[in-house]
Amino acid sequence: MTLERPIPPDPYELLPTVPSFTLTSDDVQNGEPMDVRHAHGSVGGENISPQLTWSDFPAETRSFTVTCYDPDAPTGSGFWHWVLVNVPAGVTQLPTGAGGGAGADLGGAFSVRNDYGEQSYGGAAPPAGDRPHRYVFAVHALDVDRLDVTPDASPAYVGFNLTFHTLARAVIRPTYQIKE
Repeated sequence: MTLERPIPPDPYELLPTVPSFTLTSDDVQNGEPMDVRHAHGSVGGENISPQLTWSDFPAETRSFTVTCYDPDAPTGSGFWHWVLVNVPAGVTQLPTGAGGGAGADLGGAFSVRNDYGEQSYGGAAPPAGDRPHRYVFAVHALDVDRLDVTPDASPAYVGFNLTFHTLARAVIRPTYQIKE
């Protein structure tokens, strides 16, 4: 059963406009369905974050933040799947699975708690039968070396800080749907 509700706006349409740069992935494509391995374990997925590579960001970039947000979640506030902060400016790609909380050396970067309450990537899990949800993977190029946040910060608090430090942003918007 599809939930009848209006399509929410893209979250970045509501914030100050910033330049863009290049974001690509071997695992997800703009407007295309994600593989089940990027879905949450509760819906049969493997909870594996996709590979991401970025380039052509502003020369004055001092760090990055990587986020994944579902604006289509039936919550009134969307759903934050991943918020990785304080990625050093020299890191320009994340391997598949980097959002697992452990593993890849990301130079001191860490994930704040997502809306699952975990400090890692949490895969797609839209309601069964709902329309395809958009998963907005964004890399934010920042004008500071580190955001002054801790691992227990909320995604909204990180977003507030991002608004004041984002030089440019690159986005990929794959989709995911669970058929009834």
